[in-house]
Amino acid sequence: MHYFAYGSNMLAARLRARTPSATFMCIARLHGHTLRFWKHGRDDSGKATIVPSDQPHDQVIGVVYEIDEPECADLDRAEDLNHGYEKVEVRLAGREGDLDALTYRAQPSYIDRSLTPFDWYRDLVIAGAIEHNLPEDYIEQLRQIRTTTDPDPDRAALHRQLIEPNQTKST
Repeated sequence: MHYFAYGSNMLAARLRARTPSATFMCIARLHGHTLRFWKHGRDDSGKATIVPSDQPHDQVIGVVYEIDEPECADLDRAEDLNHGYEKVEVRLAGREGDLDALTYRAQPSYIDRSLTPFDWYRDLVIAGAIEHNLPEDYIEQLRQIRTTTDPDPDRAALHRQLIEPNQTKST
């Protein structure tokens, strides 16, 4: 399966913990969409989702991975398929041309525009963007996203363990 990761799953270590077969394919752009952190997470913070936009220049940049079919159910569980996210097929623009991939977007009943992500979650997204050398202006947009401090320091520390090895690639 071709999977388009645009949030925390861009970070290879995070995705491979869920689906060990995940293999990088390419960087791609989803035109006519924006990245928002409006999906209500189990921890009551905002998680990444794609939102259609009527602005032709809007785009979400992410990473396409190939994932072995037997592991797709594991990713569905990790992404709360049908309990927060729905799986959709998207048409992407890659360096070698257009391609189709599956991705997850928030179900309408799980969207809350007042949410903000925890700082560690936003930083996972940034670490994935840095790891894959996404455009610096896009990374800067990610850095500007307002965050909330996680009230559970143990959870924050656990997730930050994935980030630390990737910080050396920061500009």
